[in-house]
Amino acid sequence: MSYLFETFEGWKNYCVEREKVLFDPVLEYEMEQRGKTEQEIWDGLLNAFSVMKEAVETGLKEEMISRSGMINNGAKKVFRNPLSVLSPEFQRLISRALAAKEVNSCMGRVVAAPTAGASGILPGTLYTLQEIHNLEDRKILEGLLVGAGIALIIEQNASLAGAVGGCQAETGSAAAMASGAMVYCLGGDIDQVFNAVAITIQCMLGLVCDPVAGLVEVPCVVRNASAAAIANSSAQIALSNVSGVIPVDECVEAMGEIGASMENKYKETALGGLAATLTGTNISKKVLIQDIEILPDDDLAD
Repeated sequence: MSYLFETFEGWKNYCVEREKVLFDPVLEYEMEQRGKTEQEIWDGLLNAFSVMKEAVETGLKEEMISRSGMINNGAKKVFRNPLSVLSPEFQRLISRALAAKEVNSCMGRVVAAPTAGASGILPGTLYTLQEIHNLEDRKILEGLLVGAGIALIIEQNASLAGAVGGCQAETGSAAAMASGAMVYCLGGDIDQVFNAVAITIQCMLGLVCDPVAGLVEVPCVVRNASAAAIANSSAQIALSNVSGVIPVDECVEAMGEIGASMENKYKETALGGLAATLTGTNISKKVLIQDIEILPDDDLAD
């Protein structure tokens, strides 16, 4: 029987007692749950990472204009801006997270990691991490397994869905997956990986899900970029052995508690937050009118 990913403490104990690397229990779990061989799991991961990179490249090369018009080639504008606020590497990180998420908003192919609404975070972070540190694909795939284990525990004890726990459950969980994966890929130990997850969750707690016009576009796309930045800062903090103080399992518990107490209008209903602003409401009316199919009179008579 594989480990069932109930708590981070249990995951650590399982690895220590059996002298396993952090991704090993996730690999065992995937093989058991899916009924596939180890090679099939690695092949699937490689395909997923290829789709992630493809989404980044597509978002930076092709026209990305959503049907609503709210998404309009923002990733390319960031990528091509001659002014870097911090560094060219940070600029590429942000533009790549935007790019992959814009592909989703424009109905392109992405990897839901863990959801389509957060599909720019892992591609943006891991693509850039691999580039900066010249990491082999195998190391990134191991990091993806670590990220999957993180998501399994968050799903068990909180939620990965905006409709259940707000945006903290989507972009927050994706950022936690990314930060833990990055720390692992750079040689961090189990405590550092889990501390990165804890710090990330602390930074994302309480984030509401308030999509304008009910579309996964605004503010979802820019939140992917900001979550990617938070994932990087959390990884840097954790690798420097700065404690998040609150254990990761307690952080996940807090995420679940906040999600449960959050008002429904802040959980993907488009009834609160940015969606309920004057501009958000006007956009919603415009989008809904565009989507209504006007039938000819003879069809109405039938």
